[in-house]
Amino acid sequence: MTKPRDIAVRVNGNVHQAAVEPRLLLADFLRQTLGLTGTHVGCEHGVCGACTVLVDGDSVRSCLMFAVQADGRSVETVESLGSIGRMNALQQSFHEHHALQCGFCTPGMLMTTTDLIRKYPLATDDDIREGLSGNLCRCTGYEHIVKAIRAVVGKSGGVR
Repeated sequence: MTKPRDIAVRVNGNVHQAAVEPRLLLADFLRQTLGLTGTHVGCEHGVCGACTVLVDGDSVRSCLMFAVQADGRSVETVESLGSIGRMNALQQSFHEHHALQCGFCTPGMLMTTTDLIRKYPLATDDDIREGLSGNLCRCTGYEHIVKAIRAVVGKSGGVR
């Protein structure tokens, strides 16, 4: 049996300390240990993108990263973006443009898009589609998702 390791991770601005098994996935740490269930677990192979979070500002598949690898780092989950009563611009645009159906992929889409908007100009719809190519959605056909992102990118400031 492996000895638990002490970690300290800044999640959505708050430092969380815990003793975790070295094999505990970051997705499971977020969902089970911290109760942040907005991060969804789909394929568990890093293919679908539903578990995407930002680690030190970069989008990461939390089903492929161990919690111990997040020790000393900063993690942003979908809960950091806003809430039902206080959605950020991207969440509001997804709502206004009907960019979700079942909603399972939405947290990963939002986190990937947050990373994209922070780093790239997303000048065309093709740029948006390329940026989202690692996130799968079985319901929407992506058209409304692209429109929602385009609406946010078209406004000055975007999502920070």
